Amino acid sequence: MENKSFDVLCVGHASWDLIFEINHQPHSDEKMFAESLSSMGGGPAANAAVAVARLGGKSAFMGYLGTDDFGDMHLQEFEREGVYTDYLFRGKQRTPVSSIYVKPDGQRSVVNWKADVVPQSADSISKAMLESLNPRVILFDGHEPEISRVLCEWAKEKQITTLLDAGSLREGTRLLADKVDVLAASSAFAKGLCGDVNPTQALSKLSELNDNVIITYGDQGLVWQRDGETGELPAFHVTAVDTTGAGDAFHGALAFAVSRDMLWKESLAFASAAAALCCTKLGARIGLPDLSAVYEIMGK
Repeated sequence: MENKSFDVLCVGHASWDLIFEINHQPHSDEKMFAESLSSMGGGPAANAAVAVARLGGKSAFMGYLGTDDFGDMHLQEFEREGVYTDYLFRGKQRTPVSSIYVKPDGQRSVVNWKADVVPQSADSISKAMLESLNPRVILFDGHEPEISRVLCEWAKEKQITTLLDAGSLREGTRLLADKVDVLAASSAFAKGLCGDVNPTQALSKLSELNDNVIITYGDQGLVWQRDGETGELPAFHVTAVDTTGAGDAFHGALAFAVSRDMLWKESLAFASAAAALCCTKLGARIGLPDLSAVYEIMGK
């Protein structure tokens, strides 16, 4: 396998998103019509890989896509965006699908169907694959716990920076939370692990797992701790159309910023700007911004 250098290797989940724009949350046994339907690739790590590419970085995705139509369409999207795809695992199990219901206020509900796809085993990572990898940063979303564990250990040996998109509390995110260099957690992950506590208490609790912690609270901004120092950052103000993918944009942009050696606080602002911009478009993949748009909202 040819040796490749990347800014960011994104490891985890890919799906195909069906996005329904609706005027209210459906009630029990209600039939309703959607205002619009869009379809595109999705998934936390997959979106993050595209986010890095949109920002001008070199990215690769490692995860599963089926050999069905949805998998083929997602692969074509990766290729159009310039995401390196030689580390895809493809098989007969169908590509996961997400149905996303977006309300007028931009909030959404998500139903994900993972079919009979199971996480890749640790021995899926061959010696030749490891020898071909040369990323500056690895971003995990926790959906591939076994290969992520192998890659995380390898990254430590190679002094490659690792980040975790801890979107929710599950086996993979719990496994990696104390092993990565940066734990970037959602409020849902923090609540699942720490209980119903305030941001300061959640940050203190998560800092027992990792020295470098970020907890995002959507339009309420974020709190962070790094090497004993703590801080907070308000969210950028935008008119939200669809919040789908905001977290993916944040983590992809954060990984890109780290790969470019941005200062810590600048990296957080950069990632927050990307997340905010993603909310201004319908559909996560469509909403991922380019570098000029991020710098514009940051006032640069």
